[in-house]
Amino acid sequence: MKPKFISETDWHLLKEKYPETIDDIIKKLNEHYPVQYLIGDVDFCNCKIKVDERVLIPRYETEFLVQKTIEKIKKKKILIPKILELGTGSGCISIALKKRIDCEIRAVDISKEALDLAKENAAINKVHINFAQKDMLNISYEQYDVLISNPPYVSFEEPVGIETKYEPQIALFAEKNGTYFYEEILKKVQKTKQKPKLIAFEIGAYQKEEIKKLTKKYLSTYTCQIEKDLAGKDRYAFLSE
Repeated sequence: MKPKFISETDWHLLKEKYPETIDDIIKKLNEHYPVQYLIGDVDFCNCKIKVDERVLIPRYETEFLVQKTIEKIKKKKILIPKILELGTGSGCISIALKKRIDCEIRAVDISKEALDLAKENAAINKVHINFAQKDMLNISYEQYDVLISNPPYVSFEEPVGIETKYEPQIALFAEKNGTYFYEEILKKVQKTKQKPKLIAFEIGAYQKEEIKKLTKKYLSTYTCQIEKDLAGKDRYAFLSE
């Protein structure tokens, strides 16, 4: 019997994929195992993105980070931007950007397992992205027009959905009340000679003021524009001179 919390579309896909073991699938669903992992892929900005326990499941909020970033790039008239994505995970952000605009992208992640899947996703979507297994805080930020990141930003004290226990915890949680990576990234940008024209972050709903403070502290010539998601929560930070 279909669990009440599963959509008809997802239920149909699951029955097609697991015709002989649907009872086992129902058991996993009742244990809050993510339906996206069971189906094996998600739609992200009209791109097919494979997902499993190696990567964080792309959220709809992040689709709007892509959309808004493209709008900012066009408004600033950055032609064929050189983009650096920090913490690419499944590769969904870079893939969606590459599909929508003419750009050069380097996407880094510390996890080899995540990058293996990101490369698969790039091949599925027929885009070329320069992937590299790197610590996002130990690489050069020089000569990029755009820096984009949806880093780990959940505080260790913040309550999260039980299903997130199946996702890579390294991609979810961060020190300093969730702001550790924002601060470290901005510290590096501060020391960069040729600074990006645009920095785009997805942020936690209650991190607006801290992100503004960090911008003022490390990049005093930049403005920090905070925008909301469809639920009306502060979700995106765009930094530029």
